[in-house]
Amino acid sequence: MSNPSNPSGSAATLVIVAHPDLKTSRINKRLTAEIERRGNVTVHQLYETYPDEKIDVAREQALLLAHDRIVLQFPFFWYSSPSLLKKWMDEVFELGFAHGRGGDKLNGKELLIATSSGGAESMYQAGGFHNYSFSELLRPFQQSANLTGMIYRPHFVVSGIREVSDEQLEKYAADYADYVEGRSVISRTRG
Repeated sequence: MSNPSNPSGSAATLVIVAHPDLKTSRINKRLTAEIERRGNVTVHQLYETYPDEKIDVAREQALLLAHDRIVLQFPFFWYSSPSLLKKWMDEVFELGFAHGRGGDKLNGKELLIATSSGGAESMYQAGGFHNYSFSELLRPFQQSANLTGMIYRPHFVVSGIREVSDEQLEKYAADYADYVEGRSVISRTRG
């Protein structure tokens, strides 16, 4: 995990990267490298930190408390996130911390979703192969933000990853880093 200082004075940002095999990922590896290169965010790789899937809940909650903007970055698997991210949310967003009586620790923090998909954007719409848009399929994350009092921001999606050229990937990486840093609001799917 990198934990750089934040000299710009902007919101402290935590990027939780949940890719089961980041080393072999072309898209997520490049996006992660770009935000690490810029050095304005804390990058936390779940699969590297918890290869045994035994999550240190207190450590994770402390990370969340220390940041104002939380980005969940993952490949889109079966219309959701990889299993470790789901387990992480189940355990870390516990009753009394993230919701329920006394569970106001995430109130007012921003939640951003950054994901990648093999399918093209046109496949994710009414009448398309997957029938639903990314916005619709990401609703469980939006509702989790609502329940925990977080501010849900527009998602960042790189779709059709097999067709992304090296030049496009560089543009997406720059756009992604701007999005993570809060320099731009991305409201449409990339790809």
